[in-house]
Amino acid sequence: MAAGTSNYWEDLRKQARQLENELDLKLVSFSKLCTSYSHSSTRDGRRDRYSSDTTPLLNGSSQDRMFETMAIEIEQLLARLTGVNDKMAEYTNSAGVPSLNAALMHTLQRHRDILQDYTHEFHKTKANFMAIRERENLMGSVRKDIESYKSGSGVNNRRTELFLKEHDHLRNSDRLIEETISIAMATKENMTSQRGMLKSIHSKMNTLANRFPAVNSLIQRINLRKRRDSLILGGVIGICTILLLLYAFH
Repeated sequence: MAAGTSNYWEDLRKQARQLENELDLKLVSFSKLCTSYSHSSTRDGRRDRYSSDTTPLLNGSSQDRMFETMAIEIEQLLARLTGVNDKMAEYTNSAGVPSLNAALMHTLQRHRDILQDYTHEFHKTKANFMAIRERENLMGSVRKDIESYKSGSGVNNRRTELFLKEHDHLRNSDRLIEETISIAMATKENMTSQRGMLKSIHSKMNTLANRFPAVNSLIQRINLRKRRDSLILGGVIGICTILLLLYAFH
């Protein structure tokens, strides 16, 4: 009985590993398909930008069919792997050898982690593919509208662009002229202010120059008075000295 249950567990593990290997290969191809779709759409967008060809942005109907087919196959593999993991979980719950439950649970958890990683990678790649396809379809419709508008208007669009450019040049010239006039007005105001300051300084200097002779005369009078006071003081000191000498020798 133990040998039979052991063989059942090994069969489940083999099935799980086989499904995991198939999923790994499918997911790699699925990711490459998404990458090639993105690169082809980029090349087509550049070709449409530099040429006048009005063909559709992407000829990706075959890629879309491959995407749908591979997505269904991967979903089926994920469902089968989920079923195998469920059977492994039932086996671990009903195993008759308790000492092996820890090892069995560890193996089961590893397979569950792998299933979770593959599921997350699949949904992420699928979401990226859908986003790229929707974006490119939108850009393709916009480019078609632009091309149809250009082909319908032609020379008129060219003339309109030239008129708009000339209008922009005129507006820029007007803006530069206004800036130059404002700078000139500011310079004039500064020069007027400086001229007023210079006039004020000149008037103050004239006032000082007119007052200077009177100040000079006053200073001369003060110097003469100081000199006279010095002479008087010197004479008094000399007389006092002579009197003291006469008094000392008598």
